[in-house]
Amino acid sequence: MLEGGYTMALTFDSSVKELLKSPEAVEICKKHGMDLTDKRIKIVKGWSARKLAELPGTGMSEEQAKALEEELNAANL
Repeated sequence: MLEGGYTMALTFDSSVKELLKSPEAVEICKKHGMDLTDKRIKIVKGWSARKLAELPGTGMSEEQAKALEEELNAANL
């Protein structure tokens, strides 16, 4: 939380930990191929969605990552 009680909007550069606090963000991520509910995700909770999407093991294409970035950034969560 920022000074004055404001919070930062969730974006593609937000940490997995922060994204997990928003059911809407979790659903957006899942829609684009990033399942934040996978129990293995706890290892990378400090990473951004961007960093996670860049891992070869996630199986996300560049197009999926770009679509996820656009939707998360536009969602204004």
